Amino acid sequence: MAVKSRNVYVCEQCGYESVKWYGKCPGCGQWNTMNEELRTTDSQQKTSAPRPPLSKSQSISEINTHDEHRYRTDIHELDRVLGGGVVKGSLVLIGGDPGIGKSTLLLQMCSNMADEMKILYVSGEESKRQLKLRAMRLGVDSDNLFVFTETDVETITDTIRMEKPDLVVIDSIQTMSLNQLNSSPGSITQVRECTNMFMRCAKSLDIPIIIVSHVNKDGAIAGPKVLEHIVDAVLYFEGDRQMSYRILRAIKNRFGSTNEIGVFEMVNKGLKEVENPSLMLLSGRPKNVSGTCVTSAMEGTRPILAEIQGLAANSGFGNPRRMATGFDYNRMALIIAVLEKRAGFFFANTDAYINVVGGLRLDEPSVDLAVAISLISSLKDIPIPENLIVFGEVGLAGEIRSVSHAEERVLEAARLGFTRCILPLHNYRALSKNFAEYQNIKLVGVGNIRDAYNAILS
Repeated sequence: MAVKSRNVYVCEQCGYESVKWYGKCPGCGQWNTMNEELRTTDSQQKTSAPRPPLSKSQSISEINTHDEHRYRTDIHELDRVLGGGVVKGSLVLIGGDPGIGKSTLLLQMCSNMADEMKILYVSGEESKRQLKLRAMRLGVDSDNLFVFTETDVETITDTIRMEKPDLVVIDSIQTMSLNQLNSSPGSITQVRECTNMFMRCAKSLDIPIIIVSHVNKDGAIAGPKVLEHIVDAVLYFEGDRQMSYRILRAIKNRFGSTNEIGVFEMVNKGLKEVENPSLMLLSGRPKNVSGTCVTSAMEGTRPILAEIQGLAANSGFGNPRRMATGFDYNRMALIIAVLEKRAGFFFANTDAYINVVGGLRLDEPSVDLAVAISLISSLKDIPIPENLIVFGEVGLAGEIRSVSHAEERVLEAARLGFTRCILPLHNYRALSKNFAEYQNIKLVGVGNIRDAYNAILS
């Protein structure tokens, strides 16, 4: 007997079910919470279906991991973010703003991997001719790269099972749809169910699938949050389209670290890897100008030197204005409060602005001291020496707290030519015995913000 199916609408808040859609849930009264789901209605199917054989538990020491295989993309920055390459049978989600370079990066990746692998590029947004024109612009040409323009998920999965490629790219998940669902492509239900079907296809055939996803106006992956729980890795492509630099960041990765980033530069021939992000971020730095300070932040295992710019100007209104770009606004307000209460630098009648140069987003606490120093420098109009680097966490009592990976930060600063480093006193005591002997950089340990300001003046 054939299994019948029907569409039901379920409230995501209270679980109320209905055969038709409501704008307001009759159960809990919430608006726009009714999502479409596909249900089977044949009760005999449940009773007559044979039970799957019972599986036996296995000791974790007996599990073999030698058969784990990773495909190298030959894009070192991408391999770094993925944890060493694309894992066989994994489902990877990559999101970013429109025009940021997601499709360009994946097409370049396919070109590198197509020398030894069969790759299927599925596009629901562009025609085959459009893909060919973009491939010609990027210099992509391979007999092992196959293009398939389709939006029906069942047709795509059948094609994957028939052709059995080594890698599949889906561009994008918001254009895919299931015929059993009445909702339009890109809706919450369609995105969730289509991703589930691609996940089952990837796991059953042991074929890695990379899915491109759009983002909403808040910058998050468009669709339900469960979408990020389904996939094995979530990558965000960040950056301003008006600027040439792009940052690829791992938000979730079941096969590697989530702290790594990859840096790219958009050029005429596509995306180019930036092997030394610190040198890139510090290029064009002004000299003998107040309010600019260099700090060292850790992105995974990589220390990156970034320029922090602070500006303090007299406010023309009753309430002074605060603005932060690339840095947490609330953290900036906290640092200003500490500067006023513990160090005697008053910003009550002053507008304060913070900018991280290069479009980089810094959330690490070790950046606090550089933000504070840049604001003080602008407030007092005192330039910071160009050979000085600063890092450390600022506490509510005005103390400078120690940070991790201090040795790697100092080594990176010395490699790029910095000769003085202001760092937390605890880190200084741990490093001074070894570093003072063979490193061409002077370490200055400080215990509070006032000590850091005096160290700059000395």
